[in-house]
Amino acid sequence: MLHKANIAGLTIDPASNTPIVILKSLDDDQAIPIWIGLLEATSIASVLQDIKFDRPMTHDLFKNVLDVQNIEVLKVEVYDLKDNTFYAKIYFAGQEKKFSLDARPSDAIAVALRFKAPIYVDDKVIEKSKMGFGEVEISDKSEEGKKWAEYLEKLSQEDFGKYKV
Repeated sequence: MLHKANIAGLTIDPASNTPIVILKSLDDDQAIPIWIGLLEATSIASVLQDIKFDRPMTHDLFKNVLDVQNIEVLKVEVYDLKDNTFYAKIYFAGQEKKFSLDARPSDAIAVALRFKAPIYVDDKVIEKSKMGFGEVEISDKSEEGKKWAEYLEKLSQEDFGKYKV
């Protein structure tokens, strides 16, 4: 089953200085943190904060191309989580046909925001992301790996609620 989600916030992981977009299921308030790239975080933040640039960023350019081709974005789905990698699809509708494309969740979210398209998260992603808040298995035995595992172990869902856009 798909759950409609919104962006609850953007934050920076203090351990790795990596941006995190936090999706929140509207059904049950489940927070889903997704680590993303700096450029994608900037692209998402620019839409959320209504910042306009003189020249189009990559996601704006993509939207412009789709607009010229009369293709709209129907929705975005974050449909799987495997080996700590999230998978998403963007669903399109053109004059001739409907189709979907595989995408990184960060790109899919950035595109969805530009089209004001809904964002959905699959049940299995919510369930698998909940597992991340349980016991942490340390595969990196270095000091840095231990620090990271300790950080993840201490995270709670409430931690994500305090970071708002």
